[in-house]
Amino acid sequence: MSLLERIESCHRHDVAGYRPFLVEDRRVGFMRQDLAVELARYPSVFRVDPDQVSVAEHLDTFDYRSAAIDSVMREMRQQGLIRGWRDELFPVAESYGRPPLFDLERAAVPLFGVKAYGVHVNGYVQRDGETWLWVGRRAANRPIEPGKLDHLVAGGLPAGMKPFDNLIKEAAEEASVPKELARRARPCGALSYRMELDSCLRDDTIFVYDLELPADFVPQNHDGEIADFQLMSLGEVERLLAETTSFKFNVGLVIVDFLIRHGHIAPDRPDYAQLAMAVARKP
Repeated sequence: MSLLERIESCHRHDVAGYRPFLVEDRRVGFMRQDLAVELARYPSVFRVDPDQVSVAEHLDTFDYRSAAIDSVMREMRQQGLIRGWRDELFPVAESYGRPPLFDLERAAVPLFGVKAYGVHVNGYVQRDGETWLWVGRRAANRPIEPGKLDHLVAGGLPAGMKPFDNLIKEAAEEASVPKELARRARPCGALSYRMELDSCLRDDTIFVYDLELPADFVPQNHDGEIADFQLMSLGEVERLLAETTSFKFNVGLVIVDFLIRHGHIAPDRPDYAQLAMAVARKP
């Protein structure tokens, strides 16, 4: 698989296989068909039509919607219909920065196909004039992509938390990055993708940060989510992305963006324009 194919895999989807999910007549997601069938059993919470699913109109506030939907999600969890329960709420809104319409258990977010947000940190060091990237390996018990390679720091953005605050928290838990060092992270933009994964539609935006680390810094995991870390040359990172499936599905998108911004992938490459446009593509 080429780098371009790696990026394009993050944009591969067909919404025709899903039902639009609406709140107050605004589409906020694309729902799995089998979930729509299950939700028809809860007419006091969801209105299920052949061509769409919407939250019941009498649930007209954030608190009412959040409580009613959470009750349904917990019942479906007990029935084995929602797996990998996280006890972590994600906000559901029409777009980033808009008031949330309700909060949803993180494990259910892909089932509803609603927008989710996360933070990824490119942790790198400079040695002898070359750039090296710290890469983590996800623990074997992770619910998504266990054992795959990942960023130094990466995490979903839960309800009520700002991206930079989440970065500081995740950096300490995942890689033992001191707060004073983590605060040096530089925001580098946002990357969005919409893809089908495990029969769900993932509609995600990643807030990207670069963090230059001291040459003698060695990350250590504290929360059990990362098995180990490796310091890799950019050439080795590119090779693994292009020739293997070692990396988590969305990490390649962020790393190729890093390789372009840091000049490792330069305009003299024949595929440069294609890669740059593919990274910047919006769903």
